[in-house]
Amino acid sequence: MEEIRISEYDYPLTDERIAKYPLPQRDHSKLLVYRDGNVSEDRFYNVGDYIAPKSLLVYNNTRVIPARMVFHKDTGARIEIFCLEPLAPKDYQLALSTTDGCTWKCMIGNLKKWKSGILTNGILHAERLSTNGNTHEVHFTWDDTNMSFAQLLDSMGELPIPPYLNRPTEESDKTTYQTVYSRIKGSVAAPTAGLHFTEAVLDDLRKRGIKTTELTLHVGAGTFQPVKTEDANKHTMHTEIIAVPKQAIQDVKDNLGHIVAVGTTSMRTLESLYFIGEQLRNTETTAFPDSDSIIHVSQHEPYEKPHMLSTADSLQAILDYMAARNLSVLHAETQIMIRPGYTFHVVDQLITNFHQPKSTLLLLVSAFVGGDWHTIYDYALAHDFRFLSYGDSSILNHKS
Repeated sequence: MEEIRISEYDYPLTDERIAKYPLPQRDHSKLLVYRDGNVSEDRFYNVGDYIAPKSLLVYNNTRVIPARMVFHKDTGARIEIFCLEPLAPKDYQLALSTTDGCTWKCMIGNLKKWKSGILTNGILHAERLSTNGNTHEVHFTWDDTNMSFAQLLDSMGELPIPPYLNRPTEESDKTTYQTVYSRIKGSVAAPTAGLHFTEAVLDDLRKRGIKTTELTLHVGAGTFQPVKTEDANKHTMHTEIIAVPKQAIQDVKDNLGHIVAVGTTSMRTLESLYFIGEQLRNTETTAFPDSDSIIHVSQHEPYEKPHMLSTADSLQAILDYMAARNLSVLHAETQIMIRPGYTFHVVDQLITNFHQPKSTLLLLVSAFVGGDWHTIYDYALAHDFRFLSYGDSSILNHKS
């Protein structure tokens, strides 16, 4: 596998270029337009001008949960627990709706002050079960069995805004750090490309004949994990859970050649579908016999062998699999790494923000625009675009 030097995906990002707050009107952010190697700019409320009629816009409907909680020991020591993903029950919706306890993978702040014992915050109790590297298994129980874990988080948790904002969460973030179409709780970070959409923009797209469909990828803290290896191929990608309705898969199959992904999370999910379908087509159906089995797309699967199956046939394999099992939603895991050298199978246009230097997301953008990421980022830097989660947006056409 050819080396990808992460040092070649660097650019000067100073703190003043990072947007600490969103604009008062979401859809008034600047929009960089990249097409055929050329760059121009507009405002996001005109994004429909750059999407062909009858295209299919695919967005991630995940909703950020207030996953950060503060506990205090009897000594007064402050312990912060940041819920990353559920372990028991493993399903997000089951874990959030349970009323009799759940276990989560967590990060813990001020761990040295929590050697043992159970922490209590009002009616909520936390017990650390085990440690694996920088994460920990924490079991939660609570006294009021009429409350779900989601309700407990809503009442005592804090929305976890990105660490690079270098400020505490404010009341306004509870609204501005959610997309207008968010509805499935589970993320610990927002799919930020969607933060620019308003109901007015969505209505304008509908009037133009641009269709929409939705999927779910719960964004984990791994999205902020820096690439620490000089060869990016040696970086370990985090695994994320995806859920794609059968109708969304059919919509994508029916509109191939005109697929617009809103954000890198939608991109990762859509491109993972190709490899899921390939697995199903090439594997005995008994390999995934029941709901306890999970289909997994590994980090390097796209690069390990030739992939000759057409995208339409791959998506049809998923639809056949779901029909045979009477499934309305496909649940799977993806660890896919989209980097230079990747062959795109599904997505034709990408709406995305401006990402951190030396990040896997910048590698994804570079792959999508045929290595021409410098043209895009040099323009954004020279024309006062705002960067990262609360920053400005871009719409990129695929360039092979």
